[in-house]
Amino acid sequence: MSRYFTDEHEWIDVDGNSATVGITDYAQSQLGDIVFVEVPADGAKVTKGGDAAVVESVKAASDVYAPVSGTVTEGNAALADDPSLVNSDPEGAGWFFKLQLDDASELDGLMDAAAYAAFVEGL
Repeated sequence: MSRYFTDEHEWIDVDGNSATVGITDYAQSQLGDIVFVEVPADGAKVTKGGDAAVVESVKAASDVYAPVSGTVTEGNAALADDPSLVNSDPEGAGWFFKLQLDDASELDGLMDAAAYAAFVEGL
């Protein structure tokens, strides 16, 4: 499995043609306590860079963008009952949605872990 990052602080784990998407630890730390998450419905089409989900914290509401285009296969239902999973485990149990990739070449413009760490350090 390969993990990539966007400059909007989303992560994507890719396994073949399937992927899991969430927000980074840096993103959740900037948002503060997460109080609500809206994930896309199963079967929804998302496009690279387009709105895919919404996360609300005590500080702000923020869009979560799709790192790649594809079809949503599952939203993380656990976030409806416990949105704080995004704070406690943002790059694990706090994932937002899973999808089938339309075009794996869209991953080419994303950062690996080292590049993302350097990007965050420069903020």
